[in-house]
Amino acid sequence: MTKASGEDIAAALREFVCEELLGQPEYPLGDDDPLVTGGLIDSFSIAYIGTFIEQRFGVYIPDPELTVENMDTIRQIADRVAADSSA
Repeated sequence: MTKASGEDIAAALREFVCEELLGQPEYPLGDDDPLVTGGLIDSFSIAYIGTFIEQRFGVYIPDPELTVENMDTIRQIADRVAADSSA
């Protein structure tokens, strides 16, 4: 797996969320926009994000960590993926 920068990770996550989960590829999703607490996606969608991360970046996030508290913004998720992928 190629190591991706935090910006690359955020861009890929944003694209996935907007296209696959929101069905709105042009949605102006910001890095700090709340996904679940803002009502954009439901908590079940976090599992889909976890699967995407594992397939795209080779980073496995254990189920107990796939929580709204840990994964409510693109920035939170990208930081988590970047921390694991640089280890």
